[in-house]
Amino acid sequence: MSTTPQPVPTSNSVEIPTLPAMAGVFAAALPQVQQDLAARAPDPAQDQQQVAALVAEINLRDSNSIIFFGSKAQEQLTTVSDSMLEGVRNKDSGPAGAALNDMVSVLRGFDLDELDPNKKPGFFARLLGKAKPLAKIVQQYELVRNQIDDISNALERHKTQLLTDIASLDRLYGANLDYFHSLELYIQAGEDKLRQVDTEELPALEREVAASEDMVKAQGLRDLRASRDDLERRVYDLKLTRQVTMQSLPSIRLVQENDKSLIGKINSTLVNTVPLWRQQLAQAITIYRSGQAAETVKAASDLTNQLLEANAENLRQANVQARTQIERGVFDIETVKKANQTLIATIEDSLRIADEGRRHRKEATAQLEACEAELRQALAAAHARTRQPTGGR
Repeated sequence: MSTTPQPVPTSNSVEIPTLPAMAGVFAAALPQVQQDLAARAPDPAQDQQQVAALVAEINLRDSNSIIFFGSKAQEQLTTVSDSMLEGVRNKDSGPAGAALNDMVSVLRGFDLDELDPNKKPGFFARLLGKAKPLAKIVQQYELVRNQIDDISNALERHKTQLLTDIASLDRLYGANLDYFHSLELYIQAGEDKLRQVDTEELPALEREVAASEDMVKAQGLRDLRASRDDLERRVYDLKLTRQVTMQSLPSIRLVQENDKSLIGKINSTLVNTVPLWRQQLAQAITIYRSGQAAETVKAASDLTNQLLEANAENLRQANVQARTQIERGVFDIETVKKANQTLIATIEDSLRIADEGRRHRKEATAQLEACEAELRQALAAAHARTRQPTGGR
């Protein structure tokens, strides 16, 4: 009818890591957690009075006393956990990380290669004859600088918030240590009460029930055993809560380390990256201007050399032409010969034409004389006819 009381769970029978075991798990990541837990470990001589007071609060005949045993300490877990969730957010994906990413995007978006005097223009730039002037690059720099200033101000605000978060997490870490210490006291009190029940109250009541057949006492024994089991489960829950608390301690430290890393990156960006980028840009602009000046000097030198070569060539040609004209006679021999031949041909043509004219005139004279003779004969014949007598008719 009666059941044998179960022994009080110990670290060997309950699958809950002990404080040294849990501290060993997280010591590799955060050794300071182990030291903090050891420093806050319960001192039996100092905490015995508090444990005794908690044992006195346990009334196995009052179910509420068992149900709410350690609830005051556990209520702190909800507040602590909610606060911790606010700090466990991944800062790299939050506003600070986004601002850093924006900073990197803006810096990468500005093409310093455009200021490289040795850079050859691309195919389309050569095809269209387009080149980005220095004024446009400086204007783009002013726009990028304004964006960087805005992002830098945002990073300063995020850094201030991260520093505030680190201080808050320090307070949260201390609260967890205090909470862990309170749980240790409750667990110790619960285990002391279970040993008291197992060694004193239950054996005494079992002897009374065995000595009599009083049903009320038998029911009281069953109630005591049930209350004892409820208390055991309650202590087990408190140990689970203690485990969660131990896990939260290194989590808080890890969040703080992430925040510190972000602060370091923000400082590095503001103190190193941005000034270095501005220096590099200033150097690039100076080099670009030096390159342009060198090109101008080269162009001037090339033009001077070209002018010297052109002038020398022009002088040579002008000298050749002048000396040629100087050494040339007033009349070219070829021109004189041609003029002489033309004159001779003219004289010969004149003589030929004169001869032909004389011949034509001679022929015409002969023809005129013949015509005159014929005319005379005709006139003589006509005169003879007119003198013949008309009477013969």
